Amino acid sequence: MHTRLFIPGPVDVREDVLSKMAMPQIGHRTKDASELQRRISENMQRIWNTKEQILLSTSSGSGLMEGAIRSCTAKRAAVFSIGDFGKRWYEMGIYNGVEADLFEVELGEITNPALVDEVLASGKYDLVTITHNETSTGVANPIEDIAKVVRKYPEVIFCVDMVSSAGGHKVNIDELGIDIVITSSQKCLGLPAGLAICTFSEKAIERAKDVKNRGYYFDLLTLYKYIVKKDYQYPSTPSISHMFALDYQLDYILNVEGLENRFKRHEDMAEIVRTWAREKFELFPDENYLSKTVTCIKNNRGINVGELNKELKNRGMMISNGYGDLKEKTFRIAHMADTQIEDINELLNNINHILKI
Repeated sequence: MHTRLFIPGPVDVREDVLSKMAMPQIGHRTKDASELQRRISENMQRIWNTKEQILLSTSSGSGLMEGAIRSCTAKRAAVFSIGDFGKRWYEMGIYNGVEADLFEVELGEITNPALVDEVLASGKYDLVTITHNETSTGVANPIEDIAKVVRKYPEVIFCVDMVSSAGGHKVNIDELGIDIVITSSQKCLGLPAGLAICTFSEKAIERAKDVKNRGYYFDLLTLYKYIVKKDYQYPSTPSISHMFALDYQLDYILNVEGLENRFKRHEDMAEIVRTWAREKFELFPDENYLSKTVTCIKNNRGINVGELNKELKNRGMMISNGYGDLKEKTFRIAHMADTQIEDINELLNNINHILKI
């Protein structure tokens, strides 16, 4: 029996999307491959409301996160973390020999824009990283307010992890002045894992030219130069199968469901889960900064989340336990990608039945 995933990635993938990955291969140095990547790039620009160049990577989103901090830090990076995934960005920098400092907050809290201002005012940093949507805590950072602060420092490259929010949260990249925004295929875009996508601004391009040791596979400048020189091609062999599926799915998102409808569906699903959580349990993060793609719920009833998941699996469903230090203290229900409202209602009804609440 198929287990429907209500976890923060990977997500359930529609059969018609999966079928596109079984299409016959094409040469990655052909005109057809160029046209495929060009369509993907133009449609991702629409998803993010940006005119900046789109880069693809056959990797998880972590690959482009590593590429961003290594390719575009000439002096020192300021890494702001609201959970395990922000801290990972710091470790990527350190392990690659990039000078970086980590600024953490308590789990469930946001990155305060005032802290960003204080840190950048020191003049020590020329790159800043922000996690937009932290799946371990269900917090969505106030990216608009943070962007207002970063704009005060034009020498700073602004990088944002939108791995778990792109396609679920509406964010206007160019309006906010984000230089590099990163996502991956297995979250809100509704594909299998294996493909990462980012923007690469003119400002970031110029910065990367001044960085000597940008690495090889995740050198964002090399990815960009291939697009320019080879007419939308990839420097190494890409996952054409993922690209077929992404091309198809982006057309579905933009022209069948409609982007605004998709954003609205994510909001509606989130509110259904939040309302249920307030009634039956308690929300973990601040009510003012709630993710639209995953809800983190405080386990104030002391339920055994593992046992709940075993019973849910017997019914063909799965949710997530708390992450790291929050295991058993919280649990998480994701509502992203092509999950529908009726799916969410069915899940919650089953949890009510199992827990007798």
